[in-house]
Amino acid sequence: MTHRFGFLWRTILLATAFSSTVYAAESAAPEIPLSLRISPQEYHKTIADVFGSDIVITGRFEPEKREEGLMAVGARSANISADGIELYDNLARGIAAQVVEPQRRKTLFKCAPRDVATRDDACTRSFLASAGRFLFRRPLTEQELTARVRRAGDVAEKKGDFYAGISAVLSEMLLAPQFLYRIRKVEPDTANPGQNRLDSYSRASMLSSYLWGSAPDDKLLKAAESGELLTAEGLWLQVDRMLSSPNVEGGVRAFFSDMFGFDEFETLSKDATFFPRFTPKVVEQAREQTLRTIVEHVVGERRDYRDLFTTPNTYLTRPLAAIYNVPIVDKADNAQPDRWIRYTYPENDPRAGILSQISFVALHSPAGRTSPTLRGKALREYIMCQAVPAPPGNVDFKLVQDSSNPNLRTARDRLSAHATEAMCTGCHKITDPMGLALETFDSGGGYRTSENDAPINTTGEHRGIKFDGPVGLAKVVRDDPAITTCVAKRSFAFAAGRSPTANDPAWQQIEKQFKDSGYNVIELMRRVATSEMIYAIPAQTASAQPVK
Repeated sequence: MTHRFGFLWRTILLATAFSSTVYAAESAAPEIPLSLRISPQEYHKTIADVFGSDIVITGRFEPEKREEGLMAVGARSANISADGIELYDNLARGIAAQVVEPQRRKTLFKCAPRDVATRDDACTRSFLASAGRFLFRRPLTEQELTARVRRAGDVAEKKGDFYAGISAVLSEMLLAPQFLYRIRKVEPDTANPGQNRLDSYSRASMLSSYLWGSAPDDKLLKAAESGELLTAEGLWLQVDRMLSSPNVEGGVRAFFSDMFGFDEFETLSKDATFFPRFTPKVVEQAREQTLRTIVEHVVGERRDYRDLFTTPNTYLTRPLAAIYNVPIVDKADNAQPDRWIRYTYPENDPRAGILSQISFVALHSPAGRTSPTLRGKALREYIMCQAVPAPPGNVDFKLVQDSSNPNLRTARDRLSAHATEAMCTGCHKITDPMGLALETFDSGGGYRTSENDAPINTTGEHRGIKFDGPVGLAKVVRDDPAITTCVAKRSFAFAAGRSPTANDPAWQQIEKQFKDSGYNVIELMRRVATSEMIYAIPAQTASAQPVK
């Protein structure tokens, strides 16, 4: 292990130990995460925003962990292993090497070295101060900057290359805890003696991650530097500005990717024997289809969140349309099969909303068959925030998995026989009625009306309301108050790194404002981002209860 790598390894381990700590408080109080590891999506977006979207990032990331339904919450205890450090080191070296390539120097460097064969501390300082301000989400201290300028100069002299020094230090900065973690700094609250608060740069980091899925921009950092973000008026001004920016699409994408469990796309595959059209490209496009549908609905049209489950509007490519077996006409350029085309399902079509999309029905099915139980479980947990108990360890699933059983030809038949076991009945009552409504979609997302030549029964009941098929289910889900409570709770947790407390009047006000806005997600984000509830250190009360 090199001296450089050994030093950084020890630094990362110290930081990850810190990442699990919380603000010192009584045990009954809600945890305040003081550092959260940035997600792969935020890593990508930050690099693109700072150095350009043409920077290619190849390699794997340290696995994320999900807590309270979100990776964003799991980030507060996501330590980096020794193997993970090597992964991040490889990423950092690759990015740094691209940044200093000749074709990018005029764009990314405000100065040119006097001599490219040796050190130029003034030019180095200019570049590192500018890039470091965005990467660390705050200005570098004089000590941090001086040490890095010296290090870059030493490497430049040793290798006879100014840009080699820049690349070496930049790769170290991309491996530093200050970049890989959003570290929240607690300071005394001068307006309320005896109390503490998060400092202005911590607020800026939270805002940019929540609203844009990236690092703060120049205007946000200047607002933090001036203290503007510590005032209610200044906070509102920045939130309004950010929500009016096209960059808000990045925040919406990051949030819903997390809430809907799209990390599972990393391992999604289907049996090519039964689903030859389900290619890796289709997997990529399935995720993008739902995100495009959400962005248009939430950002472009600012419509009621609940209508995502019943809308006939979506986007398709020709490979997706082939799986859905719907006709699309590309009037612009038929030579581009992967071009996205807006599509509206006709009236009385058996599909509606995001539950009918591949990103739900295929994502929550095994490789070669459907699973009403998995689909129902995903709907309960990801969309309604309702916990479904894990099955007992000694359950025999052979009956359910045998889709070739001549006596139990449909999934409903097999589940009915399986759920007669006492240990299984309770859980299946929670998941199966909704999952069975989606049985007209096979494991690859294609539409069907029968299984093994037997007609599929898609009737069910939820909250005393009977439904039939995906469209009927979509209408029932759309009107279930659980889905709006869930998205509000998850949006808060995505911003704060912790769930809200149920008996906090500020949280109850956020829920009311969301309802009053007609369940407008952008307005929900505005209310969360401007609420002191996500920035202030909560009072230490024994009655605080996490929202369930």
